[in-house]
Formats: sequence, C-alpha cells, structure tokens
Amino acid sequence: MRSALAQEESGHPTEYVTVQIYDQTYHLSGQDAEHIRRLAGLVDTRMRAVAEQGRTVDSLRVAVLAALNLADELSQATQAGGADARQAHARAISLRGLLDEVLVEERKTDS
Repeated sequence: MRSALAQEESGHPTEYVTVQIYDQTYHLSGQDAEHIRRLAGLVDTRMRAVAEQGRTVDSLRVAVLAALNLADELSQATQAGGADARQAHARAISLRGLLDEVLVEERKTDS
C-alpha cells in the first residue's frame, strides 16, 4: 500500500478501506480494496493465533510476534521458490542439451 500522495502522482485512484485488525479500526488506502481486506484479515487471524498461544495481552507484542511469524513464512517461501527456480533452470539446461544432441543427429542424417 502506498501513500495517497504517491498514488495521486502516479495517476492511480486512491481508494480508502476501513478494516478491523485485532479489534482496532484502521482506514487504509490503496488501489485494490479487496486485496487490502484480505491482508488485514490475514494479519488479524495471525495476531489472534499468537495471542491465544501466548500469555501477553500487550497488542504491540502480539503484533510484533505476528509480524515475525509472517516474515518467517515469507522467508521460507522465498527460499523454497529459489530452490524450485534453480531446479527448473538446471532441468531446462539439461533439456536444451538433449535437444541440441537430437538436432545434431538430425542434421547428420539429413546430409
């Protein structure tokens, strides 16, 4: 979500959305209201899960722990995606080598 000023300068309309996160109301701006609602719901759900598991009632601590949980998930997904990308790249190189071999053999038989 970008600031309203940045959105006005970019020519994209600013849309304001009111959401509830951990029993607090927030007025947020962005280009996609539904996306903002989904993100707010994810944060609210994670904060409530953290609060249920812990003994703290301090909403700031709950928010930080929820943020750490979400950051850890993002980090793991990024690392997994990187491994998948490396495997896909290696497979593409292997397939390209096989294709080159077939084309060389094809050229030999055509000549």
